[in-house]
Amino acid sequence: MSIFEIIMLLCFGAAWPFSIYRSYRSESVKGKSLVFLIIVFIGYISGIIHKIINNYDAVVYLYGLNSLMVLADSLLFIRNSTREKTAMRLQSSE
Repeated sequence: MSIFEIIMLLCFGAAWPFSIYRSYRSESVKGKSLVFLIIVFIGYISGIIHKIINNYDAVVYLYGLNSLMVLADSLLFIRNSTREKTAMRLQSSE
């Protein structure tokens, strides 16, 4: 178990709740990228796979927690994107 890996995951993990809150409250995709979220999610899943196959330790739970937060933010992105598209369609039909 590497203290630096733990610090990295804690620092990245500390940012996700703010991002999720912003996505939830703003109901907008402005400043967000689904491609970026997917890339980060793949990175966390790769970390989990590495931990399971090569070096299983408790850090795998930090990877799991972070990946769940990225997944939540991705789902909010999809929700917000759908709402924005629906609102644009309604405005253009008026």
